[in-house]
Amino acid sequence: MSHPKDDPCAHCEEMMQPYIDHILTEVERLEAEHHLDECDWCRRRYRFEESLRVYVRQVVTEPMSASLRRKLSELRIPLN
Repeated sequence: MSHPKDDPCAHCEEMMQPYIDHILTEVERLEAEHHLDECDWCRRRYRFEESLRVYVRQVVTEPMSASLRRKLSELRIPLN
């Protein structure tokens, strides 16, 4: 089985969330940025992840209507 370090895109995928969260070391950050500069696929994936986070932050701050809250509540499965 190959290690993600052997596949630059797999390694980038592994580092994507820590990169977005700004928790990589300086060396790891530079490595990720270099790959994102060179790889269109991973760069598009990164942009998707970033835009998804923005969307989720926006949705979380919007108030939920009472009817939607009721519908979601009806979907819950009881934890017996």
